[in-house]
Amino acid sequence: MEEVYAVIDLKSFYASCECAARGLDIFSAPLVVADKSRSANSIVMSTTPFLKANYGVPNVCRIGDLPAIPGMIFAKPRMAYYLEMSAKVVSIFLDFLDEEDVHVYSVDESFLRLTPYLSLYKQTAEELCADIQNRIKEELGLVATVGMGPNMFLAKICLDNEGKKTPPYRAKWGYEDVKTKLWGVKPITKIWGISDGIGSHLDRLGIRSLEELAQADPYWLKKEFGVLGLQLHDLANGIDRTDIREKYVPKERNLSIGQTLMRDYDGKGAKLVLREMVDDLCLRLRMAGYKTRRVGLFVGYANEGGFSRQTSFDYPSDDNDALYAAAMGLFSRFYQGQPIRHLGVSFGKLGHYEFRQESIFVSPEEATKKEQLNQALDTIKKVFGKDACLRASSLTEDSTVLTRHKQIGGHNA
Repeated sequence: MEEVYAVIDLKSFYASCECAARGLDIFSAPLVVADKSRSANSIVMSTTPFLKANYGVPNVCRIGDLPAIPGMIFAKPRMAYYLEMSAKVVSIFLDFLDEEDVHVYSVDESFLRLTPYLSLYKQTAEELCADIQNRIKEELGLVATVGMGPNMFLAKICLDNEGKKTPPYRAKWGYEDVKTKLWGVKPITKIWGISDGIGSHLDRLGIRSLEELAQADPYWLKKEFGVLGLQLHDLANGIDRTDIREKYVPKERNLSIGQTLMRDYDGKGAKLVLREMVDDLCLRLRMAGYKTRRVGLFVGYANEGGFSRQTSFDYPSDDNDALYAAAMGLFSRFYQGQPIRHLGVSFGKLGHYEFRQESIFVSPEEATKKEQLNQALDTIKKVFGKDACLRASSLTEDSTVLTRHKQIGGHNA
C-alpha cells in the first residue's frame, strides 16, 4: 500500500483563536493579534485572512506598519490560551490516529501518517482529513488546511501551494504531480527545505528551477553540497524517505533564553538583565539534572549589529555565579558601548555529570554551601513559583524579571 501523509495547518492560528473566543468569522473580521500598549515597533503576531485579502496586511508585521482600517480589532496576545487550543487540536488528532503517527511540527502545524487508518475506517485520505477538519471547526471554531501526499515533503508542498489557497482547504498530490505541479513552484526558495543561502548557491551553479535541480547529476550535487546535494536531488524528484516514527534525537542538547528589551539599555542595565536571565536558565538547568561546559552570549544593538560569542571550560557547572561570570567575561571583552535592545544566553555541552570537579579558586566547603543554597532556592521556586524568591535588584527600574515571568514566549500568558 502506498504511504499517505497529511500536513494540517491552522489558518492564521493566533488570530483564529481570538476570533473563536469572540464568535467572529476570520473571513470578515478585521482583527490583529498585537499589544497596542507597546511601541509602534511591536510585532503583530497574526492577522485574519480578511485583512490579508482586502488590505494586503501580511500575517506578521509591526503595529506602525498597519494601515488605518475602520473597526480594527486589536487582540492582546494570550500565549497560554493559544497553547491550550493547540493541545486540543492535537487531542483531536489522537482521537483518529496513534501518537506514533503524529508529529507536532509547531504550535499550529502537524504531520499525520494516514496509511494504516484508511482501511481501518474504510475511508479515502480526503474523507478522513475532512472528518478531522470538521471536528476542529465544530469543537474549536478553527479552520484547518490540509495537504496530502505519498511522503511528508510532497504533503507539505501541496499544503503550501494548493491546500491553503481555497475552500475546502484540502488538496492531494501524488508522484504523478511532480512534473506538472512541483516543478512549477517558483522561486526555488519557496520549497520547504531550500533556504536563501542554498538557493543562491544553486543559482551560481546555473540551477534556477526544480526541474533543473531534478535533472542535475546527483554526484555533481554531492560534490557541491555534500550529502545535502543528494537530498536536494531527491526532493526535486518528489522523493522523501523520512519515517515519521523515527523520532529525531539531537546529538547535543542546549538550553537558551532570550528577550527583546522595550527600550535602549546601557552596559550596566544589560548586566542586570543578564544576571536575571542566567538565574532563570540555571534553574532550568538544575531542574533537568544537567550541568554545562559551555556558555554562549548574544547581544543585539538598538541600531544594527551586535555580537554572538561563546566560551567553554574544563569542568561542568550548574552554579549561577560561575556561569554568570563566564557570560560577563564575554560581555566585557566584546561589548563596545552601543545601546542594547536584544540579549540572549545559552548553555551547551550539557550532561548528567555524576562527579563534581572542584575549582582551585573555591574551597570544597564553600562549593557545598553554594550547592545547598541553590537546591533550597530551587525547591522554594518549584513549590511557590519563580517570583517567590528574587534578588533585590529585581525591584529596580532596569529589571525585567517580574514582567518576563508573567509571559510565554515574550507575550502575555
